[in-house]
Amino acid sequence: MSRKYFGTDGVRGRVGEFPITPEFAMKLGWAAGRVLSQRGTRKVLIGKDTRISGYLLETALEAGLIAAGIDVRLLGPMPTPAVSYLTHTFRAEAGIVISASHNPYYDNGIKFFSANGSKLDDEIERAIEAELEQPMVCETSEKLGKAQRIEDASGRYIEFCKSHLPKHMSLSNFKIVLDCANGATYHIAPNVFKELGAEVQTIACSPNGLNINEKCGATHTAALQQAVVELGADLGIAYDGDGDRVMMVDHTGRQIDGDEIIYMLARSAKERNRLTGGVVGTLMSNMGLELALADLGIPFARSSVGDRYVMEMLLEKGWRIGGENSGHVLNLDHAGTGDGIIASLQVLASMIDTGLSLADLSHGMTKLPQVLVNVKFEKGTAPLENLHVKEVIAGVEAELAGQGRVLIRKSGTEPLIRVMVEGREQQQVQDFADKIAAAVKLAS
Repeated sequence: MSRKYFGTDGVRGRVGEFPITPEFAMKLGWAAGRVLSQRGTRKVLIGKDTRISGYLLETALEAGLIAAGIDVRLLGPMPTPAVSYLTHTFRAEAGIVISASHNPYYDNGIKFFSANGSKLDDEIERAIEAELEQPMVCETSEKLGKAQRIEDASGRYIEFCKSHLPKHMSLSNFKIVLDCANGATYHIAPNVFKELGAEVQTIACSPNGLNINEKCGATHTAALQQAVVELGADLGIAYDGDGDRVMMVDHTGRQIDGDEIIYMLARSAKERNRLTGGVVGTLMSNMGLELALADLGIPFARSSVGDRYVMEMLLEKGWRIGGENSGHVLNLDHAGTGDGIIASLQVLASMIDTGLSLADLSHGMTKLPQVLVNVKFEKGTAPLENLHVKEVIAGVEAELAGQGRVLIRKSGTEPLIRVMVEGREQQQVQDFADKIAAAVKLAS
């Protein structure tokens, strides 16, 4: 059965438009409380990123949960992976993150974590959706939940992150520029790296509720690339608004994306005889990653797009490392969900182990030219079902003749059709992507 409200990453949309309204958020909190309470839950953590609408949605969710008899623990601004970790350590039965990740400030979303810090199963999400169809009924006064703010949440998470750099290692020889996307890592990441000894410079580290992800962070690394070169830093690290994505920049100013980070971590694990099985990427992972891993004798598998599907395949295969080129990096030996800070610390540990710069460490993988074009579509249209669109896609695939890939899909979080073309020659790939995108736009 398909889900009505939950997408690949919780409930998401534009603030003030259904379903991201205070009324729906309160009903969602109540419905989640009702479903979770049937499983013994009586305590739920709520964290958020720095966008201004977080105040509104936090209060609405809190009211709904309390009405269902659930005790609420408020974390304040906190990276998504921190909420996952704290849900587990505080022994809460669920955690909620209010965030639209890498999206602009005017979007927001609500996603849930289970007691062990993983994303909720589809079965529970469907049960919550079913409860949403029922009239909201408040518990009697003696059964209402209570709310409490957790004051030391950030300190706990900082220590957790620091524990993932081996004790014999120090970052004292590194000058690092951090881009926190004016998001949830702004008060976490700088302290982690400073306390581990690094000289830290920051950009996009002054959130005002409206500047999250604005020309900064993991989705816009140009400012970080410039800062690394101008400041003579060893490397730069960019997180997205909620801290579960990471991009890196070497000392020359070159961007290192999620595929390259995954490659470096997998190669390091294999060299230390700590690699279990292979690596899981997605349909969007660059073919260069697959070829580079094959050269190392490391198996590679592709899941559907979305870190939840990478996680599902990792668990199914019993493997530990995977992720997406967008910067979601999973290493289940270190964290139970994608964690940008921990992933970047793992790369730094490998740099210390090998004595190599980030630029040298990333050698061994050559990315094939890949172009991604996003095309907005109107609700009610089905451009991917259009005959002309199908004909154009088939024509491009025929011209690639097995020397590249075409992937067309709907975004799980935005009203976009994502057109991806990959091949041997940059200009050809760009022309093919533009050709398909034009057909999609015409059909939208």
